[in-house]
Amino acid sequence: MTEQARKPFLYVVVCAAGVAGGVGELITLAQERDWEVGVIATPLATGFFDTAEAEARTGRPIRSAWRSPGDPRPFPDPDAVTVAPATFNTVNKWAAGISDTLALGTLCEAYGTGVPISVLPCVSEALTAHPAYRDSLERLRGMGVRFGEHASGDPDRPGFRWEQALDLLVG
Repeated sequence: MTEQARKPFLYVVVCAAGVAGGVGELITLAQERDWEVGVIATPLATGFFDTAEAEARTGRPIRSAWRSPGDPRPFPDPDAVTVAPATFNTVNKWAAGISDTLALGTLCEAYGTGVPISVLPCVSEALTAHPAYRDSLERLRGMGVRFGEHASGDPDRPGFRWEQALDLLVG
């Protein structure tokens, strides 16, 4: 009898943007592509999407805080990471190496493991003009991070392409 092969594990990092309410679509798309999924949310993001629904879909707890020493790791190491939606704050802190939340610590660490990382930015046009943001994008791209199209973050404006987060991981 052979042991069933483990499915690849995807960390989905969710930031506090209006479109985060649709993250269930990304979870479903990932599972349809044979990924196991674990969700890590910024502390504010937990108020932007249905965490109970995401936990039910993944069969795992939503993580938004560090675990205590000695606590078991609730997720295996990632085979890939996606940040969707990614906010101005998260992109800039990540590029600067700031690790003051579990989500940012996970992103900073992911670079060191060499796993593919995709990002779907959700940043207003006014904030995309800020020089710090442009510098952050350049630094992260230089680290091999793959960026999708920018979205404004308005949940009433269609067009947030969740599937792009997955497409970027194989490209």
